[in-house]
Amino acid sequence: MKRKPPKVQPAKVNPPKVQQPPVNPPPKVPRPAVKQPKVKRGQLFAIAAVILLLAFVAGALIYRDQKSNEAAEAYQRNKSTFVRDHSPTLGNANAKVEIVEFFDPACETCKEFAPLVKKLMAANPDKIRLFARYAPFHNGSEYVVKILEAAHRQGKFWETLDAVFAAQSSWAPNHRPQPQLVLNYIGGVGLDMDRLSRDMNAPAIETIIQQDLADAKTLNVTMTPEFFVNGKPLPSFGADQLKDLVADTLASAYK
Repeated sequence: MKRKPPKVQPAKVNPPKVQQPPVNPPPKVPRPAVKQPKVKRGQLFAIAAVILLLAFVAGALIYRDQKSNEAAEAYQRNKSTFVRDHSPTLGNANAKVEIVEFFDPACETCKEFAPLVKKLMAANPDKIRLFARYAPFHNGSEYVVKILEAAHRQGKFWETLDAVFAAQSSWAPNHRPQPQLVLNYIGGVGLDMDRLSRDMNAPAIETIIQQDLADAKTLNVTMTPEFFVNGKPLPSFGADQLKDLVADTLASAYK
């Protein structure tokens, strides 16, 4: 037998390993620094002042509303301080909105507001009732108030008040009342002038005046005219403020 040469296995040749080149991370780009705005001392003071002002205004509004609500509650609890049995009235006795006005017959602003109040009443028929209270702060005004209250006894208060206001520039020029002249301007009202002269000096009329002045003091009335609408005072004085307060009260009372 012939010997066969041994089978030679071919040597395994591993392919050379190819090394990957190292991957370097992208270079870091530094972020630009953000400069914080500097607040100057003056700006700080201004900001603080605005905050204080807003706090003051908010506090004032809250205080005003609180006082207004307190006045309305006091009106319901003790209405006699606002309205007395002797107070002249105008309008529907069942009206749900009541305006109480402290006035001085020598007061020019009282004269200017009289037509406004009547317009408000005319625009809301039977819904508003007006009460007149005396606050004769001008020198000599008490004499005119006695005339008005004596006319009230004859059922002629409002007509006499209209005549007094119409002639105000004649009997009270430049805030210097000459009350005795008033009698010259109310002759056309239809008063019994002899009775008027007697009633003016009645002790009961003096008592009424002093009661109204005492109530004015209790309600912190220091100037005229001063209005209360269902016990609420005006937030600040002015015709628009009166109209707004009356409108709000009407809306609440006649829902």
